[in-house]
Amino acid sequence: MRRRVLMGAAVAALLAGTCGTTAAHADTPAGRPAAQPAGQPAGQPAADALTLPAPSGQRPVGRTTLHLRDEGRTDPWVPTEKRELMLSLWYPATAPSGTPAPYMTSGESERYAESTGLGLPKDLFTEVAAHATEDARPARVRGGLPLVILSPGFGMPRATLTGLAEELASRGYAVAGIGHNYEADGITFPDGHTTSCVACRLEDRDRVLEKVGAVRADDISFVIDELTGKRAARDRGVSLDPGRIAVVGHSAGGFSTVPAMLKDPRVKAGVNIDGNFRYPDHETPVNRPLLMLGNPGHVPGGQDGTWDATWKQFTGWKRWLSVDDTQHLSFTDLAPLAKRLGRPLQTLDGDRVDTVTRGYVAAFLDTHLRGRDAPLLDGPSAGFPEVRFHRP
Repeated sequence: MRRRVLMGAAVAALLAGTCGTTAAHADTPAGRPAAQPAGQPAGQPAADALTLPAPSGQRPVGRTTLHLRDEGRTDPWVPTEKRELMLSLWYPATAPSGTPAPYMTSGESERYAESTGLGLPKDLFTEVAAHATEDARPARVRGGLPLVILSPGFGMPRATLTGLAEELASRGYAVAGIGHNYEADGITFPDGHTTSCVACRLEDRDRVLEKVGAVRADDISFVIDELTGKRAARDRGVSLDPGRIAVVGHSAGGFSTVPAMLKDPRVKAGVNIDGNFRYPDHETPVNRPLLMLGNPGHVPGGQDGTWDATWKQFTGWKRWLSVDDTQHLSFTDLAPLAKRLGRPLQTLDGDRVDTVTRGYVAAFLDTHLRGRDAPLLDGPSAGFPEVRFHRP
């Protein structure tokens, strides 16, 4: 596979207003960017007020960063190394710590910006302001917090799902965002070195993406082991309930949810956000809750036939939703951030699609990890007319 630009590069290209000059690949079709606003110099995004929407929950949010090394596994992309991951762990806190949690390190921002080949400011993503504070004191919760594992798109840093992570943490979830090494442009390790997406430069894209699903399933099981074992989360004072675990992913992270569920029975529920389904054992039933949330290309008989082909495999609770006037990257932080830059990714307002994503994912998790009634998932809602329910 000859890589010109990653999906992450497509994000930055859209932010730069120059997407028309650059081909971008992703694992599902992306929509067209809006036209360059009048009076705004092309290719020169302003970094004013690059603040993510605030979480709506009642708890302040803390975040800590963990470095995990799997001594029993060779890295699938760089076989001379052991598999290493970086993890962002968001959680409800007793009070803010006073130290804002950075969105990306300078190395991550520089690597992510460089991946576009568009001459973006290397510190663009260090300018993003989130709402968590670093190493805030975790709130004590009897029985432990339900755990949500977040897996980002192919080539995309884990930071691009920060808004969703903060939302869920403010509502009482522990949220672990995985930096899958060599599958993203921009993962900084404690010694200061930052890795790039080695997997993105390999040939035979379809085979690589199928492998990504299997690799991420292994990564997710390893993260669960680490977070619910004798170290990591408990060392940081975050108490988890190992009986309440879900995986939520965007794009490649989304299609990795099913391999993770098939591999590990500890994963009780999954959310595929706008990812094609890519894994070899399509005939194996999955009798656990699954939410499919995507752009209008993901409708029955639409551009992506993998949702139709896989729908019958899900024999448990399931929902298939699409959101009007969105595209592939709309379900990440890039939707509200592109709006702030004056270069929207989709027709639907960037803050609105962010609200939709947060609301439906939270309703799904409340239903299946907390046993709460969530009428939002019962059918179309007057409050969310852009969300369509499909029952093929």
